[in-house]
Amino acid sequence: MTKTDVTAPRELNNIQIELPSSKSISNRLLILNALSYSPYPVKNLSDSDDTRALEIALTSNARLFNVGAAGTTMRFLTAFLSRIVGEWVITGSKRMKERPISVLVDALRELGANIEYTEKEGYPPLKIFGSSLQGKTLELPGNVSSQYISALLMIAPTVADGLCLKLKGEITSRPYINLTLKLMEMFGVKSEWTNDTIIVTEQELKPVETKAEGDWSAASYWFQMVALAKSDASVTLKGLDRYSMQGDSAVAGLFNQLGVKHNFSKKGLQLTKSGELTKRFSYDFTDQPDLAQTFAVTCACLNIPFHLTGLHTLKIKETDRINALIAEAQKMGFVFTTNDKDDLKWDGTKKEVTAPVGISTYHDHRMAMAFAPAALTCGNLVIENPEVVSKSYPRYWDDLKKAGFLIEAVC
Repeated sequence: MTKTDVTAPRELNNIQIELPSSKSISNRLLILNALSYSPYPVKNLSDSDDTRALEIALTSNARLFNVGAAGTTMRFLTAFLSRIVGEWVITGSKRMKERPISVLVDALRELGANIEYTEKEGYPPLKIFGSSLQGKTLELPGNVSSQYISALLMIAPTVADGLCLKLKGEITSRPYINLTLKLMEMFGVKSEWTNDTIIVTEQELKPVETKAEGDWSAASYWFQMVALAKSDASVTLKGLDRYSMQGDSAVAGLFNQLGVKHNFSKKGLQLTKSGELTKRFSYDFTDQPDLAQTFAVTCACLNIPFHLTGLHTLKIKETDRINALIAEAQKMGFVFTTNDKDDLKWDGTKKEVTAPVGISTYHDHRMAMAFAPAALTCGNLVIENPEVVSKSYPRYWDDLKKAGFLIEAVC
């Protein structure tokens, strides 16, 4: 097992960071580019594992695709290949084989897709016999992963008679669905979203030149570092779109409560400490589930009690993120609690710890990236399997070194 020792710098001043491109946007653009038979390559693609896996699959002549731990790639490819004539097999890592996909498979089967489970019912690997699909009205729970919904929406224009999706109950991750529809619009696809119903008629996707913007999820860790810095801090983030389509751009406003000011300029997004902290932090992360780990760790390190809700999708991510957060925070002395369904709480309860603290990452990139900044307040940390950051932010450790962190391999 590889391990990295993280030692924080004394200050964070005049740091400039070029953020990675958005994985969410890159992967959607790759699918839409392929569906439109575009001659234009997507510019500024993410160099994340997930995007590389999807790009390789879309440009390969293979019929067997191993997407590793790339959940977005698994779901988007499943829908994409269902309408491509041929026989295909998609598999992934051990954890991927534990992540349910039956909601998407059942929906595709209703459209006429021929998909088989080759191991455990309801889970990858999948064998897909691609063919033309017939559109209809589909009903889906609104609280399922938005990736299922986005996968269906992106192929909808190519399905005979299009698609009508009716989302039942509370709609999870609405910004990600909006993101998909806005990117589809760039390719000339018209859609209609009224209340709980999304309609995409059969229509042609028009090839266009596209570029992926910087990743606001990655930006969240720099907001966190500024918040946890012991003295005045200033960090400039490059590559972000001020009027971003990403739901995680909400991070800027949320960190106002945790003492971080932000200002866009020609140089980029400038972050500085304000010193103004809320006494208690509460937020419903239904629309921004990928930010939950960042805020849980930040609040605890600032001694701010919190109650995070809307976390039901965290239990089926790269790991069960709720229980992973509880286990690793306890190593740092913070006693989190949960209803084991959709929330995470901390009332300020602490326990004694022994240094150094070793953080397990559970093959989850966001566990590594959310806990590493805690070295600013909690002293040296050892992060296990640090290479997991390649899933979304391959240059993360290099960027921390630029900011003055000492990152050393542990034997």
